Amino acid sequence: MSVEHGSGFDPATATIAVVTFNRSPLLTRLLESIERMDPKPGHVVIVDNASSDDTTDVVESFRERVGTEIVYRRLETNTGGSGGFSEGMRVAYELGSTWIWLMDDDVEVLPDGLASMGRWAPRFKSIQGRRYDYDGSEFYWQYRIADRMGIPIPFAPAGFDESGFKEMNSGCFEGMFIHRDIVARIGLPDPRFFIYWDDQLYGWLASRITTSVIVDEFVLRRTREIKQWDMGIRHMNASSDAYRYYIMRNRAHIKRYYRELGVYNPALFGIGTALTFGKEIIRLLVVERKAGGTRHLFRGLRDGRRIAKDRSWRPMPPLGPVQVTEPTP
Repeated sequence: MSVEHGSGFDPATATIAVVTFNRSPLLTRLLESIERMDPKPGHVVIVDNASSDDTTDVVESFRERVGTEIVYRRLETNTGGSGGFSEGMRVAYELGSTWIWLMDDDVEVLPDGLASMGRWAPRFKSIQGRRYDYDGSEFYWQYRIADRMGIPIPFAPAGFDESGFKEMNSGCFEGMFIHRDIVARIGLPDPRFFIYWDDQLYGWLASRITTSVIVDEFVLRRTREIKQWDMGIRHMNASSDAYRYYIMRNRAHIKRYYRELGVYNPALFGIGTALTFGKEIIRLLVVERKAGGTRHLFRGLRDGRRIAKDRSWRPMPPLGPVQVTEPTP
């Protein structure tokens, strides 16, 4: 590895922002892993998407034991992962955090995870670490997208050279480590996505103004098993009817961003949408072994056309100067 620990990173300036919804056992495992971290971040922000389980009690039970400040935000309604991460980043930004580390509740942090990410902080401002899958294998994440089609490149090389990093033009909120300067320029994640495509788009926006990288550092481990189809080199996960709907509907939001930034190519983007639709059909038939979910794909396309025609639609704005607030319980 060519990058050593340096003096350009202070762990206390980092905030872990977690989004959770009705998965208190998984959140417990994550908080236990943060308790074991060395070093620890300055804050842990937990955004609760209106859970109906014992999430609040779990959070309170860790206040005195996790070893860093917990800031808990329980939302009135479920805003999806997109809304949760938007709120989590907003809170972290207003706390004055220099670095914001986003993650779902179904991972745990390796004890030296923050130190590993900090190795790269002096060089880059948009960083993705690596993850172990539920079974301990190396989890492959599609870090490159076909720019004009707006879809992941499934067979981008998985290996690293001696530099220890690869440039990416995407993002994943399960482990995105991003500098406040980038957040200020591109704004908060767009809550209108609810779920799906939001992190890919956000990472793509970041890569347009800074060198974004995935680094050869294992920092997270997934703690939830997901049904998969083993394709040999890659896996295809099972999905849900809600995901199918938003996968297709949110193509319209991506289209609007592309248009605003002057990179929209109707033919290439249309191919990307068609390939996405086809991939979801394969997922239904091969992984989940059913056909009934196709109506949710069509429903998503239908509602996406309304978004595409909405004259009031605007992209998320950049953030202006923000007054730093003190952590609150």
